[in-house]
Amino acid sequence: MTDNNHWGLDTLALRTGQRRTAEREHAEPIFTTSSYVFESAAHAAECFANETGEHNIYSRFTNPTVRCFEERLAALEGGDRAVATSSGMAAILSVCLAFLQQGDEIVCSRSVFGSTVGLFSRMMSRFGITTHFVELQNVSAWDAACNDRTRLFFAETPSNPLCEIADIAALAELAHSKGLRLVVDNCFCTPALQLPLQLGADIVVHSATKYLDGQGRMVGGAVVGNHKDMAEVFGVVRTAGPCMSPFNAWVFLKGLETLRLRMDAHSANALELAQWLEQQPGVARVHYSGLPSHPQHELAKKQMRRFGGVLSFEMSGGKAAAWKVIDGTRMLSITANLGDAKTTITHPASTTHARVAPEARLAAGITDGLVRIAVGLEDINDIKADLTAGLS
Repeated sequence: MTDNNHWGLDTLALRTGQRRTAEREHAEPIFTTSSYVFESAAHAAECFANETGEHNIYSRFTNPTVRCFEERLAALEGGDRAVATSSGMAAILSVCLAFLQQGDEIVCSRSVFGSTVGLFSRMMSRFGITTHFVELQNVSAWDAACNDRTRLFFAETPSNPLCEIADIAALAELAHSKGLRLVVDNCFCTPALQLPLQLGADIVVHSATKYLDGQGRMVGGAVVGNHKDMAEVFGVVRTAGPCMSPFNAWVFLKGLETLRLRMDAHSANALELAQWLEQQPGVARVHYSGLPSHPQHELAKKQMRRFGGVLSFEMSGGKAAAWKVIDGTRMLSITANLGDAKTTITHPASTTHARVAPEARLAAGITDGLVRIAVGLEDINDIKADLTAGLS
């Protein structure tokens, strides 16, 4: 079941990583055990001496169900290895702990998830790690922010919530010219739509909570990269314990089975909704890279297979108008999560980015009139109809 070099993405998403037990099960089992029994004292010593995570020792860092998810996601992303974590933020934290120490610096795109901003600007700074936030698409700004203490570039593309696009290949070239790693958050696209490692990125991080699950059921995360880097990340997870549970891993495996089909459907609905929103009164601007009006539309076409399910739009009337749109809905779910089969809607300035300083929010383009929609799989005409009351 592991000879997958010739398989397409849909087959990888269904078959990679499964190792059938003596029971000959068809679906992947859930291994709900905290520990494992060894054949002898010598066997136990051999397993504990192995640092690769290949031998089952303790489910904090070795579990067959989690390993199956890791191998499947790594195959989809085109990486050597994945390391599963308890959440998307745990994935980012594990990368920081693996590669940074006191005195090091990060260059990060300004438009990232609010918790990512908080992790870098508040928590990492407590341990002597400095972050410089720059415009995502301005490669010269990334260059100018570097010095001999810089260790990581971190980019989220498309960005949350403005759908800005990073030139991954250009950032990778710059990072490698300075001996740095480029980390890309691929949460919005997933490997069904974008492959950052093929474009030169060193590490990909995911909030598996989003599209990898696809139905808003579980919280989890993952890091994908080459064997050497993932050994460092695995060491953090093994020691510090921000691990994924076997049941969550099993749910994510089921999500991966339909990933490409869902991402195509999300993208189709989002593009039609974005086109419709551009024509609505009171909407000043729509942020979606699938629109020709998007300033990086051509770059998005070059490095993404489709444009994803998340968009945002600016209401001319500011916060009052944005809240009116949100409160006018009856079907859409008012929640800050995304990547669900059900459409979700939120006001970033007062939810996902509420803990970001107001001046930093404005610098990132997150105004009080901004509304973000993660377009689900409902009938597109029903989504439009539900938004009409608040827009009229």
